[in-house]
Amino acid sequence: MTHTAPTPAFARSILDNVAQVLVGKEGVTRLALAGVLAGGHVLLEDAPGTGKTMLARALALSLGLDFRRVQFTPDLLPGDVTGVSVYRPDTHEFRFVPGPIFTGVLLADEINRATPKTQSALLEAMAEGQVTESGVTHPLPAPFVVIATQNPVEHEGTYRLPEAQLDRFLLKLSVGYPTPEEEVRMLGRLQGEHPIGALRSVTTPAALLDAQEAVRRVFVSDPVRAYIAGLSAATRAHPLVTLGGGPRASLGLQGTAQALAWLAGRSFVTPDDVQRAAPGVLAHRLSLRIEARLQGQSAEAIVAEVLRAQPVPVEDAAHA
Repeated sequence: MTHTAPTPAFARSILDNVAQVLVGKEGVTRLALAGVLAGGHVLLEDAPGTGKTMLARALALSLGLDFRRVQFTPDLLPGDVTGVSVYRPDTHEFRFVPGPIFTGVLLADEINRATPKTQSALLEAMAEGQVTESGVTHPLPAPFVVIATQNPVEHEGTYRLPEAQLDRFLLKLSVGYPTPEEEVRMLGRLQGEHPIGALRSVTTPAALLDAQEAVRRVFVSDPVRAYIAGLSAATRAHPLVTLGGGPRASLGLQGTAQALAWLAGRSFVTPDDVQRAAPGVLAHRLSLRIEARLQGQSAEAIVAEVLRAQPVPVEDAAHA
């Protein structure tokens, strides 16, 4: 079987554009972009001030997508996100007024500060790309991406995201603190006007849809598929895990690996692509036993353990 390798120019232009705003964060930007190309949603969990919002804004601007930000708070109602039907006295009819979710990229800022009822308003939109209000279904624009943020250390006035909500996020990523050298570069770059104001799109929504279609055509060999399924199964069988990665996790792992391969200019997935995708795809889907917490084990550590233990296929991934 032969495959035509895609050009990495699409990726390079976006990564370079985002780098004007975020210094030294190409790794997490590439993974977030891979999540978008795989048609998924991204959860950014990190301390305040690490650039979570800037990453979401810079990606949206670079991709030419409309961007809306919603600050999630305990008093936020589902209709504040999805939209509501408003009665029009002149026509004696109800008219649907779309909420901020009708956009290209929705930044759900501090998503865990909203009540579970409001969080659940996102489920249909994230899974099916539509909103149902008063029995009427309204399709969302395509492409549509939710990028949510949450603070991992502040729990006062927050609501833990339920497993069903977490499972809707293809990736959970951490931006991380910059190195001292990167922080010095950042200080110099941001001394004057913030570069986000001058950032321009380097592609279009139509081109992104084409790229998403190209990602779905990236070849995945049977041994690599077996490797993906084996990783998910291993998380379910781990003695410190009560709930491991399910079929949606396996699909997400395959899709993210395809996107990483496409971004690297390859038309086939390798085990390395799967390994790079696994922590972001699997860790947030694991529910740990109390013994794991007592032993100081994290979901990320368990995924790393599973990756070390799982046999890696050695067949030619391009032709197997």
